Amino acid sequence: MENPKAKFAKRLAAAMQAAGYEPKPAVLEREFNQRHWGRPIGLHGVRRWLRGEVTPTFEKIETLASWLNVTPQELGFGPEIEQRVTAKRKRWDEGIGYQEREVFDAFLKLPAPQRKVVREVILAFARAHAAAGKDKA
Repeated sequence: MENPKAKFAKRLAAAMQAAGYEPKPAVLEREFNQRHWGRPIGLHGVRRWLRGEVTPTFEKIETLASWLNVTPQELGFGPEIEQRVTAKRKRWDEGIGYQEREVFDAFLKLPAPQRKVVREVILAFARAHAAAGKDKA
């Protein structure tokens, strides 16, 4: 399995090509530094991005994404991250009825110490249920 830094390097190179730029360190350094308001990055730094040795900070990913016309999430984590988040959100929305929503609303209105107690009770039930399921398997 490829490491996240190498995956980022591939996405960065692909985004540069899609935007009409050669994925070369000199091009990346020039174009990035023209757009980034923070401290400029050197040739060695951008070379390390393209080689998959390091990933830039989120602030730098935002600058890159804006320049390359992609979302920061897609550039930083890949297109699959948005699909996973959407799938989780859909499962959450579909799996919860009005009774559960009513309970969640009441839970959120409780003071923090009481929410902590309720949370611990729920987690204790979940652990007991998971342990009972393992015993039957």
